[in-house]
Amino acid sequence: MSLSRARASRNSRRSTSGRAALLTAVTVAGVMTLTSCGGSDGGGKATSTGGNYVTGKSGISTVAKGERDEAPKLDGETVDGKTLDTTTLKGKVVVLNVWGSWCPPCRAEAPNFAKVSKDLADGGKDVAFVGINTRDTSKENAASFEENFGITYPSFYDPAGKLMLRFPKGTLNASSIPSTIILDKEGRIAARTLVAVSEDQLRSMIDPILAEQ
Repeated sequence: MSLSRARASRNSRRSTSGRAALLTAVTVAGVMTLTSCGGSDGGGKATSTGGNYVTGKSGISTVAKGERDEAPKLDGETVDGKTLDTTTLKGKVVVLNVWGSWCPPCRAEAPNFAKVSKDLADGGKDVAFVGINTRDTSKENAASFEENFGITYPSFYDPAGKLMLRFPKGTLNASSIPSTIILDKEGRIAARTLVAVSEDQLRSMIDPILAEQ
């Protein structure tokens, strides 16, 4: 092989190797964003806008009633082996919570979800809570989490995170663990947060949507 051909071959290998490394880095970064288990932001973010929503200091994003996107159909098997389809819940405010038993912030917020869901059910409010359990390697781990924290509402068992990917790009989607999304009574995305929530924050997300006429 001539010297020029050898140099060209080395340069080609370096270029291919560089592209492969870049692709791997981008892929890993995307997966880490989707599966990251983040904590609270401490309410330090300033109010900002993005798309058709506004994000407040608490990290909660909200959408005006006339500008909301339709939520995707979420259906499948639950942790307790039953089936669920969220489109059957239209007419109620739906609280979607993405969680994993392995996630410390999810464990921190779980008692708040247990309490608020029970309070609203006891009060006869038109609210349905639905969990999306993801990245758990077995239903047993998810079921133990629900039992330990007194979670009585159903959760989809979605270990591969496929349901999270049904949310259209550019909408208030579930892009981290934990995430909480509020759907209005017409099945549209009304609010979202990508961090663990306190009881007061959770109520502040639900109450305005529940009060809408």
